[in-house]
Amino acid sequence: MSRLAGRRSAVDIVIGVVTHVTHHELFHDAARTLSGVDLEWVSYDHEDEIRDKVAEFLSTTRLDGFLAGPVPYTASQELLPPGLPVGVIRSSALDLTLALYRAQERGWGRTPVSIDTFPAEAVEAVATALDLDQDQIDCLPYAPSQSVDEIVAFHRDAFARFGERSYVISVRAAVRGQLSGQIPIMSGMPVPATIRTELHELALRIESDRASAQRFAAGVFLISDAPDEERARIALMNHLHNTPEFAGAWIENRGRRGVVVFAHKALFERITRNWVAVPALAEAAAALGARISAGFGVGVSARNCVLLAEQAAARAELAVEPCAYLFEDSGVVIGPMGPVGAALRYSYRSHGDDVERLAKYVGLSATTVSRLAALDQELQGRTLSPGELAGHLGITDQSGRRLIRTLDAGGLVSVEGTAQHHPKGRPTRLYRLRIAQALEAQPWSSPAATSSS
Repeated sequence: MSRLAGRRSAVDIVIGVVTHVTHHELFHDAARTLSGVDLEWVSYDHEDEIRDKVAEFLSTTRLDGFLAGPVPYTASQELLPPGLPVGVIRSSALDLTLALYRAQERGWGRTPVSIDTFPAEAVEAVATALDLDQDQIDCLPYAPSQSVDEIVAFHRDAFARFGERSYVISVRAAVRGQLSGQIPIMSGMPVPATIRTELHELALRIESDRASAQRFAAGVFLISDAPDEERARIALMNHLHNTPEFAGAWIENRGRRGVVVFAHKALFERITRNWVAVPALAEAAAALGARISAGFGVGVSARNCVLLAEQAAARAELAVEPCAYLFEDSGVVIGPMGPVGAALRYSYRSHGDDVERLAKYVGLSATTVSRLAALDQELQGRTLSPGELAGHLGITDQSGRRLIRTLDAGGLVSVEGTAQHHPKGRPTRLYRLRIAQALEAQPWSSPAATSSS
């Protein structure tokens, strides 16, 4: 484990990178242009070492983000702290194209070939663009349940069928190690540009999360079941003023039985343990002898924050037990948050309970998956292009294309044909979101989803 930069400033972003020892130089090359970021490295020789190495690493290192390929991510995803921004590097169509050209330079030809780990759609797109005979291409897309022996057997079978002119393109170092000297083999590892793009995108996402933590937010605490609500409200305000966690907040009255708290979003994240529990509810209730409900709002203005917080507090009051809710202007709802963290639920407006686990399974934020779930409901089965997806989410077209690739790798979209908007333009691939189906199927709960490959 080592650091990219020798001196770390207080504002540097720290990203943990997990890579096979043979790929270390490749990742270092990709990170050369990154400034303001410290990289902490975890290197492994064998895939069965990954989980233990990452566990030790996480116990001793403070991280702002985590970057890995599909194999180390699958092996360590259950160890990662909730909410930690994650980037998963997946070989792209560009990486496959370059591997095919390198094979041609060696005189191997472009086909017949067997390919592992690449998404089937990427292989199809490259084969179509290069006018390759797809009957001469065998593809084994990445799956968390795959073992190295299964991938090696796949390539051996393909070699036996295609004959001695065949060769292998593999992303897996262990597979290349087993087949080296027996079958011609070419690395399909991402080129530095692919890794660099993922690194930059992860760093930007971390910076965005930091900026989000500085957004204005409000909390509304409501008193009920008190004989003298006004007296209880004054006591509640004094109690919050004397609570160390609220030292950086502005606190004032909100009606006869309410108190409003203004602060950065980061302060509320701390006092709620990242939106898991609100110990202040039990502390205030014990001090005042009254029931306390709370609502938090994050919006574009102070007024918007307070309105959202009041709506969240009103919803919390309807619950049987004292609790709190968070409403964000993006539509995200988190709650109920009890005094000790029971019954947490993530949703986008009215969506279900398993968004957080699905987000971790595919390597996206819960907010993104929540918004996609709502969009899936809104589209009602209609297809959309990567550009249209970007428009719905308010992100760039390039980010939309990358998001589609991530969703495709996680089985959250299906390819549904193409559309050509301009006579002289290239056809645009169309996709159908499968978020609702994935939430119902719960792919993360199966043994295949949690085993390392």
